[in-house]
Amino acid sequence: MHQPPNPPVLYSFPSASDLSPALAQFIAKAQKESLEKKGRFTVALSGGSLPKQLKDLIGNAAIKWDKWQVFYADERVVPLDHPDSNHHLCMSELFEHVPIPHQNIHTLDPTFLDDLEELSDAYEQQLIREFAQRDTARFPIFDLILLGIGPDGHTCSLFPGHELLREEDRWVAYIENSPKPPPKRITFTFPVVNHAARVAFVATGEGKVDILSDVLDYPEKGLPSSRVRPAYPGQLYWFVDDSASAKVQYPKSPFSL
Repeated sequence: MHQPPNPPVLYSFPSASDLSPALAQFIAKAQKESLEKKGRFTVALSGGSLPKQLKDLIGNAAIKWDKWQVFYADERVVPLDHPDSNHHLCMSELFEHVPIPHQNIHTLDPTFLDDLEELSDAYEQQLIREFAQRDTARFPIFDLILLGIGPDGHTCSLFPGHELLREEDRWVAYIENSPKPPPKRITFTFPVVNHAARVAFVATGEGKVDILSDVLDYPEKGLPSSRVRPAYPGQLYWFVDDSASAKVQYPKSPFSL
């Protein structure tokens, strides 16, 4: 008998600058637990404003960068040095400033930019190489996936009403018609996101106030971000600031580790 998902944990901080050090502490603890269990730390990141919130990881002595294996929960189909690239953003905001081995950051293969099927298959193969030899689960089990939320409730490149919301088999899928540019992207599917040990959303600013209430207070609307519910014993966390959570009725928890 399957256990129902754990209820989400909502942390709200006075400001985005108060959120960042708490998020760094949370990541450091998740890393420590993962290293003690298996000697590596598997992480997936998204783009948007998220990388800026990771600045407190820079210079943090607790972070063992050589043990990280980093993937992207979604990526825009552009060259790796393009301004729209999530990898480019994460490099400029974080990875260029820390001693992470280049081979530990798993990017899309730029030789396949003209073939979305090949591109998504090649990225799925990177996941298989990292996870399939160690794990017996049908889908990869990330130690931590860090996500953002769009004003329409999308996360990764999983948009409201899109057919990919129903994908149950593929690990990585592509989208050619993203409602926000650029239109071509690859993305983790919900089965991958919902097999993670921990998923943490990061959302700040009054621009997120309405959508955050929709997602947390009215999950029955079925917005993509509401569908992120890691399977038991996985846990979903929300790191938000008070501007974003001003309308949320869902109970907030005091931050503690």
